[in-house]
Amino acid sequence: MRAVALIVAGGSGSRFGGPVPKQYRRLAGVPVLRRTVETFLTHPAVGRVQVVIRAEDAALYADAVAGLDLPPPVIGGADRQESVRRGLEVLAGVDVVLIQDAARPCVPAPVIDRVLAAVQPGAGAIAALPVADTLWRGPDAVCDTLVDRQNLWRAQTPQGFMLADILGAHRAARGQGLTDDAAVATAAGLKVHLVEGSPVSAKITTEADLTEAETRLRQNLTDIRVGTGFDVHAFADGDSVTLCGLTIPHTCGLAGHSDADVGLHALTDAILGALAAGDIGQHFPPSDPRWKGADSAQFLRHAANLVAARSGVIAHTDVTLICERPKVGPHRAAMQARVAEILGIALDRVSIKATTTEKLGFTGREEGIAAQAVATLRLPE
Repeated sequence: MRAVALIVAGGSGSRFGGPVPKQYRRLAGVPVLRRTVETFLTHPAVGRVQVVIRAEDAALYADAVAGLDLPPPVIGGADRQESVRRGLEVLAGVDVVLIQDAARPCVPAPVIDRVLAAVQPGAGAIAALPVADTLWRGPDAVCDTLVDRQNLWRAQTPQGFMLADILGAHRAARGQGLTDDAAVATAAGLKVHLVEGSPVSAKITTEADLTEAETRLRQNLTDIRVGTGFDVHAFADGDSVTLCGLTIPHTCGLAGHSDADVGLHALTDAILGALAAGDIGQHFPPSDPRWKGADSAQFLRHAANLVAARSGVIAHTDVTLICERPKVGPHRAAMQARVAEILGIALDRVSIKATTTEKLGFTGREEGIAAQAVATLRLPE
């Protein structure tokens, strides 16, 4: 059966807190939403992914899913039930829909398989875990009544249904404010099967959840890759140079088809090398007029997106700028911050250094600037 994944990302993340909703926070360098979307895009039984978002998050959404093959997002409603219904209304030509919380980015493929296998006309299925802990009802945080945990389950996502069944159920339940699609389905008389979920499918609700998810994710990234890059640009007429994303006043500029940012070019090549994905010239040919004067940040961001597409992370980067002038020291911290921003990684995972060649060679004669870079990646086996 043809399946579509409907990713619900319309929440404000009020319980999580902070200026950015949790679905746009970065998990091991990659937005949570992107990891969730890629989980379903790469599943062989899912032919399409549709995302529902808040209107005010349009810019965050565009940045999070840049480069992915997705239809335009659906703008959600005032609550989750309305957002899901709006998403369902735009779907057509599919048999089964998998409704997924954006804040559950680590759903294992076997869980998706089990949900899909249990869906049939008139019956849906949800991923869930049986409750294993002792349960107390405790008014005022005091143990009062022991709750029988037999037949109790913790609901997860995805929750799968025949599209016609769940769309009809949502239309019938409009305005009821139900927070779970299984509740919508059972209210419409549909049977909903419980299938085995996974502890790694935990929802990110707090900062601690995000930290735990990152720890778990990094434990699974056991393919360590190291790549190197090197680049050179000659001095030319001008009054500034661009190094590691910063424009620095100087007595001349650097010659190049793009902005000639020798540091970012070397680092882009290092990441591409670690991926065995060619070099910067293959991805951004200097013969292509589109890259004339281009900001090299987009080259580096492209390389980072390729890492994300492999479900990997950038563990560390190290750039060495080789020149007599300009002096790099006064700008080092700002360069480090800019590279970290472009790559979406922590500041302490970016190293920027500088050296001279003691007046030897073309850099010693102040004919240009060179850079070498090393990138360490962690990928799934």
